[in-house]
Amino acid sequence: MKLRSALLFSLITSFLLSCGSLSKENKKASNDGFVKIFNGENWDGWHLKLRNGDEEMAKEVYAIEDGLVHVFKDMPDSLNLATGENGTHGLFYTNKKYSKYILKFEYKWGKKITNNFDKWQYDAGVYYHVIDDKVWPTGIEYQIHYNHIKNENHTGDLIRPGGTDYQWYSTKDGKTFLHPKDGGIPEKKRDWWHVGKSTTNFNALNDKWNVCEVIVMGGEYAIHKLNGDIVNMAFDITPSEGIIGFQSETAEVYYRNIEIKEFDKIIPAEEFMN
Repeated sequence: MKLRSALLFSLITSFLLSCGSLSKENKKASNDGFVKIFNGENWDGWHLKLRNGDEEMAKEVYAIEDGLVHVFKDMPDSLNLATGENGTHGLFYTNKKYSKYILKFEYKWGKKITNNFDKWQYDAGVYYHVIDDKVWPTGIEYQIHYNHIKNENHTGDLIRPGGTDYQWYSTKDGKTFLHPKDGGIPEKKRDWWHVGKSTTNFNALNDKWNVCEVIVMGGEYAIHKLNGDIVNMAFDITPSEGIIGFQSETAEVYYRNIEIKEFDKIIPAEEFMN
């Protein structure tokens, strides 16, 4: 009896432990398959890069606090302002490559300014389909930008550096994105900056968070969303996969709730258009 009781106790214990393990795994996934790729505690799964190559300074530029990333937290205000020096430009990169996915994250602006803020006010961004981890990289950018002088939102704009390519559709004047189904026309000249659809649905210097989504399906298309609204799209994308990087550039910024949902096949864009 003692042996059978001990065996039963062992089986029950193993079952409870496995349930606990499964529960922990389930906590990693949320919202129908989204998985947090930044754990809020350390840089497991990521690496940091600054233009000046200073690995210790990178840990100060990208400070982790209260489960989020606080860019420029431990740096002085107005660092290198209007000097031409911008060594703290950089990114924190995933180690893993991604191709077909929805990336979700939130950001808000702080008060500090730095580097070439005089030219690019409140500027940051997220690069995807990155094929190197340089500063700046070869990849496509979901721009995060607020021009406080003109009170203009540019979060969701597309940036196309050398070595990348995509098709873009715009209004007749070529100034802002317009879906081809709504009469958008193909880009006539090969610009590097493509402005998203005008919106007032954004938070700037009010200490409130913005919710961003990058829906990208390999080389087929990418959708840029801001606070639930589609503000930009790209089609026929090259490259079709790569790592993901979050920028430090000209202003204090906070990133949180960085999560991703991967797909093993192309999902039609129409499914994300509502």
